Amino acid sequence: MKTWSRKFSLSAMLSMIFGASARQTAHERLTRHIVALNQKNTREEIIKEVALCLKEILDYRLFALAIPHKNGIDVWLDPRMYRTSLESIIAEDFKGTAPQTIHYMNQEFQKNESKLCFNMENLTSFDISEEDCQAKIYMLTRRPMFNYHENLMEIILKSCGIALARQMNIARLTDAAALDPLTGCYNRREFETQIKRCIAGAARHKNDLSVFMLDIDHFKLVNDTHGHQAGDQVLKTLVQLIRNNIRTDDILARFGGEEFIVVLPKTGKHEAMELADRIRQIIQNTPVQTDAGPLNITASFGVASLIPHADMNRLIQDADAMLYKAKSNGRNTVMPGLIKICKDCPPEEGKNFPQIISTRVPV
Repeated sequence: MKTWSRKFSLSAMLSMIFGASARQTAHERLTRHIVALNQKNTREEIIKEVALCLKEILDYRLFALAIPHKNGIDVWLDPRMYRTSLESIIAEDFKGTAPQTIHYMNQEFQKNESKLCFNMENLTSFDISEEDCQAKIYMLTRRPMFNYHENLMEIILKSCGIALARQMNIARLTDAAALDPLTGCYNRREFETQIKRCIAGAARHKNDLSVFMLDIDHFKLVNDTHGHQAGDQVLKTLVQLIRNNIRTDDILARFGGEEFIVVLPKTGKHEAMELADRIRQIIQNTPVQTDAGPLNITASFGVASLIPHADMNRLIQDADAMLYKAKSNGRNTVMPGLIKICKDCPPEEGKNFPQIISTRVPV
């Protein structure tokens, strides 16, 4: 109790020295940032405003905000040099509540980037809990924290939590309107919005862009024989198999009842054909577990690539035409088909084709 009293007296004395004018300035800055915070529409804008506010009031050396979710932990980090030291702390704090995959919202790190370790002894953390929003702020400050700073932090944390919860609710409503309720992939309306954006980006940067459409073979027979619940389980399993084999920035949408389409940015036609054929084989070799028992399914694929001056309709028409050919050719195939050449084999042994390696890289 005596030790606490001495600390309190020292804090009170320093607060007096710091002066009422400094407190007034801090409150004015806080008010300005809170007003700005309520006008932000994205998660990144909200966090950036909170970082600016804390930079002005406490002049931090390190600021980070971590948000756990079902797929990992999203982290805003400033500056980037504290990454290595902070990651282990974040992983420990969220141990058991989120996967250990950390995604940085405002930083991009290279694989061979040098790593530095820093002393985190004076690191301070603050919990944010507001409705469905759970997050944590980490700080190393250059300025000492006085009593009134604690009051300011309470206001900042509350305002940040409310803003993030509001943004998350809006995002959920937006996702609900954009996603197919059964499979969780984009619906057709949202797909059209996404592909138009991708086509515009490909034209602007002169990048390749490909798509493939796929249709489950004899899907009506699955529903008629095993029931619509089994059919729904087939659709959901198919979507998961596709997602497991495409990149994060590839776009998957439900185009019709059992018809899906995938948009592949920065991907040439040959690479798209190779990817489609690999997914076709995975679908063929993966029994779908349903309430009616395991079911074996296959799918047909049509591939198309963006050509100069083509629009969304032309690209979709080309893929649909190839899908029709795949069905006409006996189903469970990809059109156009891959041309495989074995340079080292004599003509009579030409069936032993080498594996074609995809050159697609992460977007």
